[in-house]
Amino acid sequence: MDSHGQDEQRIVWSVVGTDIGPLLLAATREGLVNVVFHATDAVRDRALDRLASRLGAEPVEAPGSPLLAEAIRQVAAYFAGERRDFDLPLDWSLISGFNREVLRELASGVPYGSVVGYGDLAGRVGQPGAAQAVGAAMGANPLPVVVPCHRVLESDGGIGGFGGGLEAKRRLLALEGVLPEPLF
Repeated sequence: MDSHGQDEQRIVWSVVGTDIGPLLLAATREGLVNVVFHATDAVRDRALDRLASRLGAEPVEAPGSPLLAEAIRQVAAYFAGERRDFDLPLDWSLISGFNREVLRELASGVPYGSVVGYGDLAGRVGQPGAAQAVGAAMGANPLPVVVPCHRVLESDGGIGGFGGGLEAKRRLLALEGVLPEPLF
C-alpha cells in the first residue's frame, strides 16, 4: 500500500444514461457527492475539474466501485419506475450552512410523488421568509435527482426553475405521477 493513499480523498465517477439524458455520478469514500445533468464530454470534464479543485483529488472513472455500482443500480431502478427512494450514503461536503440544512430537510421530508413550495420548505427549516434563499439552495444542489429538488415548486403552482432544465423537471415529476406525462 502506498504511504499516503488512505487519508487522500478518493473520487470515483461514472456517466449513466437516463430518460433525461446522461447523468454524471461521482462519489467519495463518504458517499455520493455529485450528480450532474446533461453530462456530455464537455460538461463532464468541467464538472470533474470542479470536483478536483473543490475536493483536492483527481477523479477516477470507476463504475465498478461498490458505491457507484449501487448508485447506478438505484438510478436505473428509479427511472424504470421500480424504486421510489434512494438509499445511498451521501457526502454533503460540496454544500454547507443554510443550503445544506434545506437540502437535508428536502431529502428526508418530501417523499416520492409529493411536492413542496419554496416558502413551505423555508418554513420547515425555521426561516419562513426565505423562499428565495430556498430557490438558491435548490440551484446549488450538488445531488439533484437523489436529493429531489425537482419536487420544489412555486406557491402559485408554477414549476419554478431547475438546474437540469424545465423539461427534465417535468419528466421527473411525470415519472413520480405528480404531472401528466408530456405529450411531446
